Amino acid sequence: MSTGQGIFVAGHRGMVGSAIVRQLEQSGAGNIITAGREELDLLDQAAVQSFFASRAIDQVYLAAARVGGIHANNTYPAEFIYQNLIIEANVIHAAHVAGVEKLLFLGSSCIYPKLAEQPMREDALLTGPLEPTNEPYAIAKIAGIKLCESYNRQYGRDYRSVMPTNLYGPGDNFHPENSHVIPALLRRFHEAVQRGDEEVVIWGSGNPMREFLHVDDMAAACVHVMGLSPEVYSAHTQPMLSHINVGTGVDCTIRELAETVARVTGFTGRLEFDTSKPDGTPRKLLDVSRLKALGWEARIGLEEGLRDAYRWYLEHIDEARG
Repeated sequence: MSTGQGIFVAGHRGMVGSAIVRQLEQSGAGNIITAGREELDLLDQAAVQSFFASRAIDQVYLAAARVGGIHANNTYPAEFIYQNLIIEANVIHAAHVAGVEKLLFLGSSCIYPKLAEQPMREDALLTGPLEPTNEPYAIAKIAGIKLCESYNRQYGRDYRSVMPTNLYGPGDNFHPENSHVIPALLRRFHEAVQRGDEEVVIWGSGNPMREFLHVDDMAAACVHVMGLSPEVYSAHTQPMLSHINVGTGVDCTIRELAETVARVTGFTGRLEFDTSKPDGTPRKLLDVSRLKALGWEARIGLEEGLRDAYRWYLEHIDEARG
């Protein structure tokens, strides 16, 4: 990586964007360009194009997005599809207009059909109906992949896409209603310990299986994928099937996750599973063979990663609680 390249990280204050900035700094990048909302509104097309025109940007990591858990996706479907479509369209098009050759778009494993064969391969995309609770968000992310592919096909750009599994780690959202499962459990178990509770109730049977990736591993994978030569990248992808799954290739049950969170937070009481609550999809695991063939594998184990996320929560507990 040339230390003189201008690298714009869109969404640098979020969990994923901030991890990418840390990874770039560790990799020796010397010209990382960022802009907060007060400086650049990514929903404003004219502002985004002006921003690109006024800066020497060589690469873009598009990590900015409207994100949230099931509750947030169900409550704000219009905002989730509209804002994500506009953000990615504005940034990808502005990058093209400004002559930026390299861009990495960050999507989500929810792009795959609800009943996709497990583990989910990249070619499962567009082969069946999506999970209804996050369909608007998934549609926006699919559109982002196709935007990148379309600029590549028509203009010869090198715009790539990565689809991460469930992410967690420093900078996560610990809001009691809008967070994902790991921050929600870390907060719930921590507060149970503080109150001296004898039990923690977990929604569902605990049997569904999920895959989790530490955000620092995700950032490392992003920088790795961006650093691949066009020849290597194109040898493992197709012009209209160009995205790459990013995960661990290993999953666990929600029960096992809860038991690990209990160890990490020091909770010694009982775990009760409320089977009157829905379980959701029985299993969601990504096939990461394409990424492995490209020379990258996850390094941070689940318990190690959870301890890191919990340390961050304790250090930022007031702001993390929201």
